[in-house]
Parts: sequence; structure tokens; C-alpha cells
Amino acid sequence: METTLIIIARTVFLYVLILFIFRLMGKREIGELSILDLVVFVMIAELAVVGIEDLKDPLHHTVIPMLVLLVIQITFAFLSLKNARIRRLIDGKPTIIINNGKIDERAMLLQRYNFDDLLMQLREKDVKNIQDVEYAILEPSGRLSVLKKEKKKSTEMIFPFILDGKIQHDHLQKIGKNEVWLRKELEDRGYHHLEYISFCSFMDGTFYIDIKDRK
Repeated sequence: METTLIIIARTVFLYVLILFIFRLMGKREIGELSILDLVVFVMIAELAVVGIEDLKDPLHHTVIPMLVLLVIQITFAFLSLKNARIRRLIDGKPTIIINNGKIDERAMLLQRYNFDDLLMQLREKDVKNIQDVEYAILEPSGRLSVLKKEKKKSTEMIFPFILDGKIQHDHLQKIGKNEVWLRKELEDRGYHHLEYISFCSFMDGTFYIDIKDRK
């Protein structure tokens, strides 16, 4: 019984302490957390678990590292506000994924960001067609900021026919077309090597074709 009460007391104390620490660290949405924030959060969580489970270890052995992490986080946050270099080092910098309507595959590769990620986040922004995008910027938090082109919106759902040089046969079947039709349409437009195409879609009678960056 005594052990149970100690565990409960430690849990409540550490819970209140963690709430206090997180309030001092500032209010940020989960999707906006920097790498430093995530590291501090994970380490504090691990310390809390050890502090609750190891009853033989004095509680201040858990509290002191937590407070040290708090000081580190606040210090770096203050420095990042004052110095752009430190801010880029801690938070990273935005990456342009689509520049003036052109997909930057090299930037995607460097960020280990694939077409599935891109299409998913575009759908979350209510963008059905990459052709409607002027700029897409991958923020340090992992969110995609999208600036659309000024044009009428389409209610038709977009299905990519080619992703990274590979034909998406199931998408062709959805509109009653096949590979022969696709190759002919692309050849008529001067695209004879499908493996060089990073992305190809078709909407409202118009093809959107993006060629892979040449290394």
C-alpha cells in the first residue's frame, strides 16, 4: 500500500512539473514543433517514466535533469530569436518543392520527401491538381505551404498517370484508358521516354507533365 501511494505521489508531482515546464517552453502546435522541442519532450518523458518506476532513486535525480533541459530549451529559443543562423541550425529552413509550377525532384530527394507525401499534403490543402500550384514550400515543421495559381477551380478529381517514371495503370483504368493511349498522347506532345517524366496527370482535357531534373 505504501509503495502504491509513493507511485501515485510521484506521478502527480511529475505531471504537475511537466505541465509547468511545457508552459514555460511556450505554446506551439504539435505540427510546429522544432527538432529541439521534440528532443526535449522525448527526454523529459523518458525521465518522468524512470522517476515514477524507480522508487529507490531520489526524486531530485529526475527533477534536476528536467530543469536543465528546460534551461537549454529556453536558452536556444532565445538565441534563435536573436540570431538567424542559430534559428536555421535549430529549426532548419524551408524547402521549395514546387517552384513556379515546376517540381524540384532534387529538393524532394534531399528532404526524403516522395510523391505520395506531396499528393497527400496537397489534398489536405484542397488542391486536386499540381498544375494549379504556383509554389509549394516544405516548412521546417514538415507542413506544406501552398500558393495556388490564379485560375478557376476544377471539381474533377486528379489521378496521376505517371509517378517517378512509372505508369499508374490503375489510375488509367479509372477513366477507361490504357498505356497505349497514354504513350500515344505523350508522343504526340514530344515525350517519347516515359522514364524521364517525374509526374504526369490529366484533367479537363489538359495534360500536366513534369520532367525529371537532369543530374
